[in-house]
Amino acid sequence: MKRIQITALLTGVLLLFNSCSTNPVTGKKDVILMSEGQELALGQEADPQIVAQFGLYDNPAMQRFISEKGQQMAAISHRSNIKYNFKILDSPVINAFAVPGGYVYFTRGIMAHFNNEAQFAGVLGHEIGHIAARHSAQQQSKQVLSQVGLIAGMILVPELAQFGNEAMQGLGLLFLKFGRDDERQSDELGVEYSTKIGYDANQMADFFLTLQREQQKAGGQAIPEFMSTHPDPGNRYTTVHELAAQWQQKLNATNLKVGRDSYLRLIDGIIYGEDPKQGFVENFVFYHPELKFQFPIPNGWKYLNSPQAFQMAHPEGKAIINLTLAPGTSLEDAARQTLEGYKLTLVESKNTTVNGNNALAIVADQKQEQGTIRTLTYFIQYGGNIYSIMGITSGNDFNNYFNTFSGTMTNFRQLTDQSKLNKQPERVRIKTVGQNTTLAQALQSNGTPSARLEELAILNGMQLTDRVEKGMLIKVVTQ
Repeated sequence: MKRIQITALLTGVLLLFNSCSTNPVTGKKDVILMSEGQELALGQEADPQIVAQFGLYDNPAMQRFISEKGQQMAAISHRSNIKYNFKILDSPVINAFAVPGGYVYFTRGIMAHFNNEAQFAGVLGHEIGHIAARHSAQQQSKQVLSQVGLIAGMILVPELAQFGNEAMQGLGLLFLKFGRDDERQSDELGVEYSTKIGYDANQMADFFLTLQREQQKAGGQAIPEFMSTHPDPGNRYTTVHELAAQWQQKLNATNLKVGRDSYLRLIDGIIYGEDPKQGFVENFVFYHPELKFQFPIPNGWKYLNSPQAFQMAHPEGKAIINLTLAPGTSLEDAARQTLEGYKLTLVESKNTTVNGNNALAIVADQKQEQGTIRTLTYFIQYGGNIYSIMGITSGNDFNNYFNTFSGTMTNFRQLTDQSKLNKQPERVRIKTVGQNTTLAQALQSNGTPSARLEELAILNGMQLTDRVEKGMLIKVVTQ
């Protein structure tokens, strides 16, 4: 027995030793339970899921910009041997993230909040740093070791999550939590890499203050994920300035770029906030102008919109409603494929109409170890598509939520309100200051209402009392 235990222990130590690999940045051995090939494959698998979830922002000039700067920086990084991909996602959330295997994503939300190329370059270097130091691969290995697994940051409770985002596992890579040591190391690499390609890394520190102000404006909520496990922004600001001075001295770097005007002209016209054409919510009604439909959201429920689905969730996570495009060429075919796909057992079904549209309503169950999950799904033919609106809860709670589910489903209808159909997104517009004044006065002279002055000050990375000079470029937001 003792020999078996010793053998098992030696085997475990040997496996752990074999799992160690040299960190490209530190040169030290790290415990990583995946090879570089596996890491690259993981990124390749996750990328189409991430793009499908958020969509790419349709701006070729901006996509070229992030690719060109990204490849330039990747070439001088500690892992220049792997292929890197850089993409801007069509999301209003202020975020930037990297996944294993060389994939880096910036949202249009964070692109709108940068005020010069140097700020962008610092964050770009930070994200490349996560890949160069294999932080994502390390974090996933730690989660495997602790049997935590990947958890996507969704509004759904775990036992119902399978009915939500189909890309749950791949998207979980977005929400891997880096420790503060990893974040500090990536800050250092962001300073190093951005300085090496000729940018003033002091600007990276200034952008952290913008993030801090955004967080405070949101009532201290964790926006964005980019901030969640990072060091205190005040300490981070000081540290990055110190690192910038050190690297500038080490490289004897002079005439470093900021690129304010060139960056502002690049993002002129970028969509700011939600894009109505992708669907929007007003007064607990979801409107989709392009697909021309609307339906009510249960009062007080949380919701999440993406190109793939519109999800609604009870505040306590006891029930969800999910709208997606259904598979199949007929209502019956859509129902059959849905039952098979989710391994549901049909309880009852009926043909019906929903505001003049042919529909099929079904109740179906799925047996789980924790008990039975019961679903109510309406398949609705409308506008050349078949829509699935699925309500999901436990078998015990189904009767309590039946009216809530059916209230949303049976009020699916054509959108005819021209004010909703023609709703336009807000956009960042770059304006030239006409005279020496304060930022507040310059914003007001460009039509910014008083209630939004602080919001626009944050967007500009300035204080309302800051002086602006004639000819200076500033951001305003208009439709």
